[in-house]
Amino acid sequence: MLDDNIKAQLQAHLEKVVQPIELVASLDESDTSHEMRELIHEIAALSDKVSVREDGRLERRPSFGVACAGEAPRIHFAGLPMGHEFTSLILALLQTGGHPPKVEPETLAEVRALKSAEGLRFETFISLSCHNCPDVVQALNLMAVVNPAVSHVMVDGALFQNEVESRQIMAVPSVFLNSQPFGQGRMELAGILAKIDPSASSRDAEALSAKEPFEVLVIGGGPAGSAAAIYAARKGVRTGIVAERFGGQVLDTLAIENFISVKETEGPKLAAALEEHVRHYDVDVMSPQKVVCIDPAPQPGMLAKVRLENGAVLKARSVILATGAQWREMGVPGEREFRSRGVAYCPHCDGPLFKDKRVAVIGGGNSGVEAAIDLAGLATHVSLLEFAPELRADAVLQAKLASLPNVTVIKNAQTIEVTGTDRVNGLVYQDRAASVRHKLDLEGIFVQIGLSPNTHFVKDTLDITGSGEIAVDPRGQTSAHGIFAAGDCTTVPYKQIIIAMGDGAKASLSAFDYLIRTSVPAA
Repeated sequence: MLDDNIKAQLQAHLEKVVQPIELVASLDESDTSHEMRELIHEIAALSDKVSVREDGRLERRPSFGVACAGEAPRIHFAGLPMGHEFTSLILALLQTGGHPPKVEPETLAEVRALKSAEGLRFETFISLSCHNCPDVVQALNLMAVVNPAVSHVMVDGALFQNEVESRQIMAVPSVFLNSQPFGQGRMELAGILAKIDPSASSRDAEALSAKEPFEVLVIGGGPAGSAAAIYAARKGVRTGIVAERFGGQVLDTLAIENFISVKETEGPKLAAALEEHVRHYDVDVMSPQKVVCIDPAPQPGMLAKVRLENGAVLKARSVILATGAQWREMGVPGEREFRSRGVAYCPHCDGPLFKDKRVAVIGGGNSGVEAAIDLAGLATHVSLLEFAPELRADAVLQAKLASLPNVTVIKNAQTIEVTGTDRVNGLVYQDRAASVRHKLDLEGIFVQIGLSPNTHFVKDTLDITGSGEIAVDPRGQTSAHGIFAAGDCTTVPYKQIIIAMGDGAKASLSAFDYLIRTSVPAA
């Protein structure tokens, strides 16, 4: 099940276990059960502090729990936690075995303080190809380790298709609390706590507002924001970074092969490396936090105010906007109504939920064609719709697409409407050449038509182009003094990771130059 290299690495991790743990399996006669049995016994053979029992009584089979010896498991894996979820398994073993988690003491105290008469029973439906799911799984597993009132089970949606159908799950991660829908999409521990305990958000806001003013405050935790924070911190100025999700759009990117000096990596790995590098310096990281507006400084040298969704107000002498971009929407009736109910934007994450179904991909660029190729291995049929008369993807991708028997390419197609009842059942498109409308019957739609800059919160504050990009000069200066911008949210051409990093460094150097040349007005 595990190769020798992985076993050696896992054995080194298990040396950090300080108290005995048990793997309690609930198995049947399926092939996955045989694989699960092999996996947990291989893990137990690597440490004398890990043992296995196969007398688990969970109805959801195959599954196994992780528990302190002699205790009932509060963490379960319904499915093989391989792929992106293998790290979730390692952390569950370490934390259950007494290895301390890398979480602020205040946050752990909040987890311990959670109370519920009926308990907090979480279920997270995932796909093993989803790179956002592990964050949710790991946060809920940690809560189950820390608080006896919490339990959590990771459910592989591809393995338990009946549950996926009955609960109408069409996007991952999907989280249920005590059998009721709780949340969907990537969530961090702080966000989960805020949903369970609304008072935690107000306490957080109060603590954030009480912070001393920053000399450089970066908004955004992607490549541009990380580079800006590192460059500012290395100048010795008081630096903070506010991020809705650390890593930004990089988290939604799998294969990265054009990051110079690194032959190949994956987005989540690069995002983790960015955060680790930022935290190596004296940077106040505030995540997950969402900025809703900025009040520029009334005059140079005075403080700008950055207002957060939870009501907190941060102050800074200079601000660097590095908010990146998000998936562009089609903007047609039914799209938002059926988002996560058949309309999806990440084929890697949600593709496995559409196994043996009919799907469409909107967009004929590289992303769209790559999505269609991936989905063709899962779906019964894929329709690719391109607005232009010809596909825009690289020739090698078009050749691969043309070789697939279950893919239909429809050019000159303008999507008009997404249809459905409780979930997507089709889309309407217009043939732009013949001006005739057609209906496609299908269960899933994957939108791959590019990115839109995350700049809505400054559209009334800064100069913004018609496409929503922040206008910057060659130094990264915006139309407001003391406010700089970098990366995909700006007018800088070519939206690439390596360009965003350089752009973030440039904006940070410009902000530092602004600080040393601008005197602070007398009170």
